[in-house]
Amino acid sequence: MFAILTLFIIAALSLVITRVAAMALMATGLSRDAARFQARSAFTGSGFTTQESESVVSHPVRRRIVMMLMLLGNIGIATVIATIVLTVFSTAASEYKGWYMLLLLAGIAALVLLATSRRVEFQMNRLIAKGLKRWTRLEVMDYVAVLQLRNGYAVGELKIEPDDWLAGKSLDETELSKEGVLVLGIQRDDEYIGAPRARDRIQAEDVLVLYASAAHIAELDQRIAGTIGEQAHQHAVQQQEAKRKAKETSQPPP
Repeated sequence: MFAILTLFIIAALSLVITRVAAMALMATGLSRDAARFQARSAFTGSGFTTQESESVVSHPVRRRIVMMLMLLGNIGIATVIATIVLTVFSTAASEYKGWYMLLLLAGIAALVLLATSRRVEFQMNRLIAKGLKRWTRLEVMDYVAVLQLRNGYAVGELKIEPDDWLAGKSLDETELSKEGVLVLGIQRDDEYIGAPRARDRIQAEDVLVLYASAAHIAELDQRIAGTIGEQAHQHAVQQQEAKRKAKETSQPPP
């Protein structure tokens, strides 16, 4: 029984540690998905070699966070393995092994639900952000909550090909805002244009950073130049206008 409880406590602490580390990495500018991936990779010692990993190693604050995670991960994983072995042997030798097995399965199910629950994640992120603001110098912000990355909305990248509908147009000419798409930045070779202006022209090989629904970003990626692309643009504008009117009519009068 003691071994099972110890296993649950260690697993819960590991979950909290990786969440805290992910929030700290987000505070340094990493995206939510990248921060969570790098935190779990460092904690488990997976050691993925990616461009994101290089950006972590070259950043002094991120490097300190990852070093601490690697240390805690080595201690935690060794403890978990030892605890699992102890749990298996003690459960097998116990006359209540059936109940202990049910308790173990119920605990694992509870941890999985807690780890995947959006509500629990939101509340944990708020508490972690407050703690990091109080005891560290990091300016922590939950960008998922700020940008409302839910209901299908996402921040995504879109690489521009020469035959794409967006290629060669200025942001003003694209009228992407009428489709419900915001251009947050343009990556052009080694230059990043943040908060681009309306007259900035989109070039082939540019990578646009967009805020829109994931489905809309995917549709833009497939939109080609010419009449078909213009028709798709007009259709998207009409859909966005219909959504806006439907929202206005559903709201009660002031």
